Amino acid sequence: MPIIDNNAMSIKAKNLGISLSPDQLAQLEQYAQLLVEWNTRMNLTGITDGEGIMTRHFEDSLALLSYVSVPEGAKIIDVGTGAGFPGMVLKIARPDLHLTLLDSLHKRLVFLEEVARTIGLELRTLHLRAEEGGKIPAFREQFDIACARAVSNLRELAEYCLPYVRVGGQFVSMKGPDAGEELHSARPAIGTLGGKVSSVNEYSISDGSGRTIIVVEKCKSTPSQFPRPSAKISKKPL
Repeated sequence: MPIIDNNAMSIKAKNLGISLSPDQLAQLEQYAQLLVEWNTRMNLTGITDGEGIMTRHFEDSLALLSYVSVPEGAKIIDVGTGAGFPGMVLKIARPDLHLTLLDSLHKRLVFLEEVARTIGLELRTLHLRAEEGGKIPAFREQFDIACARAVSNLRELAEYCLPYVRVGGQFVSMKGPDAGEELHSARPAIGTLGGKVSSVNEYSISDGSGRTIIVVEKCKSTPSQFPRPSAKISKKPL
């Protein structure tokens, strides 16, 4: 029995200005099935009902495409991807994207690799801590967009994510409704790391929950001393 309602999912996407084909809706259904199945063996999500998955995972992830200009063929890294949100959903909606999913927990990446194989997506997974990957030349300043959803305080998150972004690229932070204070305290850190806030987008998803997408433009290279070890980032945020 299907977990998600394809008609309802299609409407949610259309309300964001996104058209999903029958094949893409089928991929989302397979993703939902695997998410629920694997969640019985490991903790991937506390949301396992069809409506919740459609709204709070799929619709919420797709919203990025409504508020961020994502170039054709963009290289995107989803930092701290967890169960694949927003990265996996973005790849389903935009197969042209070159997606990297980064997470520190290997078993999550095993799940995401299984999803990708099952639904026919080409992507890369990285089993690294965010601050480690940002120091590796193969990944440092190599992406058009680094995104993160519901991960860490923005002041700390900027230090984890901005090192991955090329100059001229974007760091996209997907937050809840009360991001104003977080953003205010994070602005100096963002500047130090080579970024500048270009837009703050407040909106609601279809269940009425408030959301904020903060877009940071990468204006200059991140100084070589960043990112610092995670203990320093948390104890002495910029």
